[in-house]
Amino acid sequence: MAHSGLSSARLARMHDVMAGHVERGDVPGLVTLLCRRGDVHVDAIGTLGVGQTAPMQRDTIFRIASMSKPITAVATLILVEECKLRLDEPVDRWLPELADRRVLARLDADVSDTVPAQRPITTRDLLTFRLGFGLVLARPGRYPIQAAIADAGLAPGPNSPRRTPDEYMKALGSLPLLAQPGEQWLYHTGSDVLGVLIERVSGQSFPAFLDERVFRPLGMKDTAFHVPPEKIHRLPTSYVGSSKPAELLVADRGPDGRFSREPLFASGGGGLVSTVDDYLAFCTMLLNKGRVGTQRLLSRPAVELMTTDHLTHQQKADSRIFFSDYRGWGFGLAVTTRRGDFGAPGRFGWDGGAGTSGYTDPAEDLIGVLMTQRMMDSPQWPRVFSDFWTSAYAAIDD
Repeated sequence: MAHSGLSSARLARMHDVMAGHVERGDVPGLVTLLCRRGDVHVDAIGTLGVGQTAPMQRDTIFRIASMSKPITAVATLILVEECKLRLDEPVDRWLPELADRRVLARLDADVSDTVPAQRPITTRDLLTFRLGFGLVLARPGRYPIQAAIADAGLAPGPNSPRRTPDEYMKALGSLPLLAQPGEQWLYHTGSDVLGVLIERVSGQSFPAFLDERVFRPLGMKDTAFHVPPEKIHRLPTSYVGSSKPAELLVADRGPDGRFSREPLFASGGGGLVSTVDDYLAFCTMLLNKGRVGTQRLLSRPAVELMTTDHLTHQQKADSRIFFSDYRGWGFGLAVTTRRGDFGAPGRFGWDGGAGTSGYTDPAEDLIGVLMTQRMMDSPQWPRVFSDFWTSAYAAIDD
């Protein structure tokens, strides 16, 4: 292991720790991937579902949920670098539904109690989730706007909106913003809007743009918004926990589930499926500052901008459940700002609510990807995530 600087004994210990989660019934199966200095270690443990015999495989296709967000950000930056979009120009030209916005007077105000937006929404606002609209961090039903968001079919969650892109934007435009553009970090919605923006600017569907400009150049052959029939046997059942220990309830089936067909709305915030190797290819491009072999997907400055913390101290404090006190937000992903766990400052990546996690640590030349099929219960890491990342960093041997 001299080349990679990873301890074989500690990799074996990581296997035992992760296998323990399967044996206890926390997850039916999982796949882990560690890559350090180009040396890749993959471990597939368990089965594709509860009571099933089909084994988890390296090429198992997972719902990656919010790990879609960094991919959407990269697609947006491709258009920015081509000067078809500009970071600090209003998006009104392409998204007229977002022009002349009204803003809630207070979060607890009636939906009709609004004030004018102080400025338009920009591409940068969408990338940094500061457009003024997103997840409300409060128990359901606390504020009138929460019911309005749910009634419009715009509540962030594990399922993509059941609307066409134009219908989605019309619904979004019918509601007031929750905060003035640029003032608050509000999770999720910015990435879904970016998918529509990419469609309208490029003249292609969002899935077609990603396939042509991101997935094919990176060799991400199994990443898409649905799984075709010839691959559907590789998509496991998705589960959610219950009130009973070690009991898992079906959230979405594989062969006849939501991802067995093309979605009405291709969600840039959470609609993709992928494999550990496909996601490694994406992370490797970012680790290499936008380079793919002898070609470039993005420039080095674009990747550095994407992986820089853009939030104020107060914006992070208002969403501490996502950031603790040692992370911030770049474009579509979290950025470590100081060492608060094992990751070094500059580490970046994000997690998927369907049970996945992927981060890149340039200081350690380390990429890690964990994929399970058990949905997260909150923004805080489940133990299987914490144990994976603890074990991954513990395996570093230099």
